[in-house]
Amino acid sequence: MRIIANHGQKKKYHHERIGVNSRLDTMQAAILNVKLKYLGEYERKRNEVANYYDRHLKGITIPVRVENSTHVFHQYTIKVRKRDALKEHLASKSIPTMIYYPVPLHHQKAYFQNRSFPVTEQLSKDVLSLPIHTEMTEEQLDYICKSVNEFQ
Repeated sequence: MRIIANHGQKKKYHHERIGVNSRLDTMQAAILNVKLKYLGEYERKRNEVANYYDRHLKGITIPVRVENSTHVFHQYTIKVRKRDALKEHLASKSIPTMIYYPVPLHHQKAYFQNRSFPVTEQLSKDVLSLPIHTEMTEEQLDYICKSVNEFQ
């Protein structure tokens, strides 16, 4: 049951069976209940951070925004060549990054398909998520953007 409640995974990003996200305990639920009042403010602040990244990152593929739609930027994921080298470069400057979903879905045991999905396979090698949260300062954002841009 623990595996099923944790997206069907024993090890992070390795799904052995189909599962659900059922990890919310009572304490987290109580905190989130209070934070819901500020959801609009959190969304606005995350969009400000994303807009800053959009304006200041150069030579990389940034998230696409569809006209007449909104985004809450749970993650700000860029597409770059030499993703792993950029991740190391940013880590050397104490900038945390994350590689979400490093194993394509069709390569997961729970969903395995013996087919090729070249775009998915390439994206799993090229995408990197930059820090994004509601408390980021312009100084932090500037440091991150300059660090990414100097790597290019």
